Amino acid sequence: MVDRQQLSAIAHTWHPIAAPLSDASVARVLARAIGPRRTRLLDLGCATGEWLVRAAAAHPHTTGIGVDLDEGAVARGNASLTATGLSDRFELRVGDAREVALDQPSDCVLSVGAAHAFGGLLPTLDAVRRHLAPGAAVVIGDGFWAAEPTDATLAIGFERDEFADLATTVERVTDAGWAPVYGHVSTAEEWDDYEWSWSGAVTEWALDNDDAEARDAASRHRGQWLRGYRDVLGFVTLVLRRA
Repeated sequence: MVDRQQLSAIAHTWHPIAAPLSDASVARVLARAIGPRRTRLLDLGCATGEWLVRAAAAHPHTTGIGVDLDEGAVARGNASLTATGLSDRFELRVGDAREVALDQPSDCVLSVGAAHAFGGLLPTLDAVRRHLAPGAAVVIGDGFWAAEPTDATLAIGFERDEFADLATTVERVTDAGWAPVYGHVSTAEEWDDYEWSWSGAVTEWALDNDDAEARDAASRHRGQWLRGYRDVLGFVTLVLRRA
């Protein structure tokens, strides 16, 4: 049986943006966050650095650093950066995103789908502050309750107070001193593509490698999504500046 990090790597084979956003949505968010003048990027919880790769392709004036605890993901990401000729502009490092120290502040800090590592959305934003240059932007993505969580949702491990509704989530961000300059709420189509890609990639790998435990993991994940949090859990990606 593959371990948790290997399972995640397999699961995101078809959907390397490890969040429910389409390629077009990612490009639009990055365009709003980076623009022509923000050059130094930092991705906290970068995994394989796919957000940085997309930024590099569309914004050739950028350089960046990504930090993640997953050694395997960082190694794969750096290999990809080398293969695509981006290793002179971008670098991924193994480390705790909560403790990273850099010589220079960043013009744009990204942390999408990694709020759990910091203890939630607002603690993530608190941690981000010390990395920001004047006029910098933050790209942060996290969940919210699109509908009241059901007993089935809570039964698979979610806590009722783990998220709030979208309006309350944005209000909490603004009350903490941040100004939203753009936002994207993942669509049902984006969610479905992400979840089918996740379970499908693991299922295909399990069938090819005759791994019953991996196949069970894919089936369990698919069932939790379909019966537990589909149409209940939402995902919002915000572009913020300090108010």
